[in-house]
Amino acid sequence: MNTKNWSFKITPVRIFLFALVGMAALLGVYRLFTGLGGSTNLNDQWPWGLWIVLDLTVVALAGAGYSLTLLSHVLHIKKFKSVARRALLISLMGYIFVLLTLILEIGRWDNFWRPIVSWGYHSPMFEVYMCILAYMAMMLLEFTEILTEKIGKRWAKLVHAILPVVFIFAALLPFGHQASLGAIYLIFPDKLHPIWFTPMLPWLFLISSFFVGLAVVVFETLFSSKLRNQEVDMEALKGLAKVSACIMIGYLVLKIGDLISKGAFSHVFSGTVEGNMFLLEMIIGVVLPIIIAFSPMITKKSGLALFSGCAIIGVVLNRFNVIIVGMYDALGPGYVPSWIEWGISIGLMAVVILMYTFIVENFAIFSPVEKFDEEKGYVGVGRKHGVSY
Repeated sequence: MNTKNWSFKITPVRIFLFALVGMAALLGVYRLFTGLGGSTNLNDQWPWGLWIVLDLTVVALAGAGYSLTLLSHVLHIKKFKSVARRALLISLMGYIFVLLTLILEIGRWDNFWRPIVSWGYHSPMFEVYMCILAYMAMMLLEFTEILTEKIGKRWAKLVHAILPVVFIFAALLPFGHQASLGAIYLIFPDKLHPIWFTPMLPWLFLISSFFVGLAVVVFETLFSSKLRNQEVDMEALKGLAKVSACIMIGYLVLKIGDLISKGAFSHVFSGTVEGNMFLLEMIIGVVLPIIIAFSPMITKKSGLALFSGCAIIGVVLNRFNVIIVGMYDALGPGYVPSWIEWGISIGLMAVVILMYTFIVENFAIFSPVEKFDEEKGYVGVGRKHGVSY
């Protein structure tokens, strides 16, 4: 392998990120050897805290991968293929963050492998574990298409042959664990606030992960293209925004209908913290994006940025509301994340950012370096783009 073909610019920002990674590594080792009680502020009253909020939020945002795979590779909507690789990378980085966090947040981290040999198939957590594991494998197989454009080119024909099957599994598997993450909270009918507790919670988690995944792709495309001073595919981004907004309309109708059917609509305008947080979640994360998507604002980059930013904030608020706000009245005060929890979380984010920058500087994420030919494999070198922060 020719090392001259690899690059990773060292900048002050990246040196700082490496420092954060080093800090997180030390804190992570401390947590593994001292346990959750010695390194976090979690307790029997609040067994789930910052890390579960991050897990459920990042998994939702990482819906970019399966939503784009479904649209571009399964339904074959051609205009979305220009951003499909971005979506794959976003999802891959998100799930790496989640898997690393999961190892740190479970009490017996050394037993992380046990569900593979001891099937608790009646548990939503088992389904989440197995689906995430299988989906991670599918994403790695998807990424081999990008990998074989630069290394291992002799495997390109084999990879290309199995990709159609991989795409189907990669599009379907997240439907399981995205919904099951919502199903976990169905075991708290006496603790989760009526605004958010509903048998529809698995469906609401699934639907929100799909529409926010599209919004994340729009946001990342605008952000990275601005860094590289490159034009964006406006038609693809507008299309993603419109699809996302149409799904949001269904989500809004479903949510309002559910509140009315279970007699919980009065809580929304009760003036309580829960009611106000719900209104904030829905107005910022659903109503405003729908208005923007079907207005002239969506034809401009600023409108797309506002659309995607609001959608992302809305889903972040939703997961925070379900995990913390919706449970706070029943559980009461007693938990504030420790500085170790924050330090590890920030360091893991730094890991993901550094991995992302290395990949986009060395592989064809934003535009294909080579095209696949059935007889010759990958041929024809094009441009390579990277980021410079």
